[in-house]
Amino acid sequence: MAFTTTVSHARNAAISMVACIFFGCVAFLSLIPSTTNAQGFGGGGFGGQAVGGISIDAQGIVGNLDPHAREELSRARKELLKGTPAEGFATSKLRKISLSGLVTAVQKATLQGEPLSADVLFLSGLTGIRYLFLDSENKDIVLVGPAEAIAVNPLGDMVGATSGKPLLQLEDLIVSLRAIDGARNGGMRCSIDPSADGIKRLNTFLQKQKTIGPSPDATLRAIETTLGPQTVSVGGVPENSHFARVLVAADYRMKRIAMGFEPSGVKGLPSYLSMVPPGGSGIGGMMPRFWLEARYEPIGRDADELAWEITGRHVECLTENDMIDSQGKRKGRAEANSIAKKWCLSMTTHYEELAQREAIFGELLNCIDLAVVAAVVRGRELDRQVGLDLGPLLDEQKLLMPVYDAPSTVPTIASAIKKSNQWVISASGGVQFQPWEFATNSQKNDDVAKGMSAALASRTDRSWWWD
Repeated sequence: MAFTTTVSHARNAAISMVACIFFGCVAFLSLIPSTTNAQGFGGGGFGGQAVGGISIDAQGIVGNLDPHAREELSRARKELLKGTPAEGFATSKLRKISLSGLVTAVQKATLQGEPLSADVLFLSGLTGIRYLFLDSENKDIVLVGPAEAIAVNPLGDMVGATSGKPLLQLEDLIVSLRAIDGARNGGMRCSIDPSADGIKRLNTFLQKQKTIGPSPDATLRAIETTLGPQTVSVGGVPENSHFARVLVAADYRMKRIAMGFEPSGVKGLPSYLSMVPPGGSGIGGMMPRFWLEARYEPIGRDADELAWEITGRHVECLTENDMIDSQGKRKGRAEANSIAKKWCLSMTTHYEELAQREAIFGELLNCIDLAVVAAVVRGRELDRQVGLDLGPLLDEQKLLMPVYDAPSTVPTIASAIKKSNQWVISASGGVQFQPWEFATNSQKNDDVAKGMSAALASRTDRSWWWD
């Protein structure tokens, strides 16, 4: 959701500026899940995942995490990772993971009351999924993708030691498998919205505010108080899951970049506000929205549907305008302004480069991949086809997942920069995708099966994964 309007300055205004309203800060951190009975997931300090660097308190209020806390998290995780087998993984272009073997590893740790090891929690270092191969002889589904040794970056993110890409996580795979049926209607999504009452109050405030006044900071703080907290909503996955935190964190990070609260670090991706021409973009009652959506090329499959290939994934930034009436309620939509479209194009064009710098955008890609895998497996009933029992992962009573404090509200934050003679107030955000749409969009491709025989022939009984 976004809010944009303008207020012209009186001739004696001390400065002219662009002010941007933002729904709080970016991403999350929960060192320890709020439940202690999630078998294995809290072990070793890895289970409570940091996501982009903010905190959520028990009331669900999102706030900034102290940078020193992230440094401490990074140090602690590096110590915990030392000496584990996962630290010494070799880089592999195509690592193979047995879902059957993974289920067994999780069951074993659960029955013995032991924490899950790093290689299990982070799926043997996978940084993506390229293929799904059905192994009927072993009643198995094999996930195949690039993998690396597991490392910790300076911000505490668990990443591949070579590329720095974030790793796929068991937690997100299980949530995807459990939630995928419920995501048939509406997909997986998050949104951050100001209340109708807040917008109404802000409209009234701005109509009375004839000048920025002698103290811009005082005016900005008044805007924050007037609009009030924003509401965070999550759909398609449990709102107290790590997956949900990734959705919201990616939205927030995009918002901070768009509103100029922090630089993208990518040449060619400025803030949206910096692109607004003097006297240009603000239109009372028009609310430009930005959101991220995933796109895939058709999923490849062989004639027997034993081999599947997931390719052509990318994320698009989209925009439109919401029309808001004087009561703060939506009254329709209009085509987005040209500046918003231009910024979205820049975000889309540079997304992969941005994901290299900001781990949260890579984590979003990982979650989307896992959701698509879940949709293919469950939608095509691949597990039943080969006789694979995923029940131990799907049983919510026997395998408890970590439960995190769910985000519910984010304080409004306003900032300002000099910009001609108008005061522009703006905010933006959202993430949404429909994994079922991707899973049902497949096409026959005989080349997909070419590597399957070699992949399955190289499997070993020594481990649930192999290269």
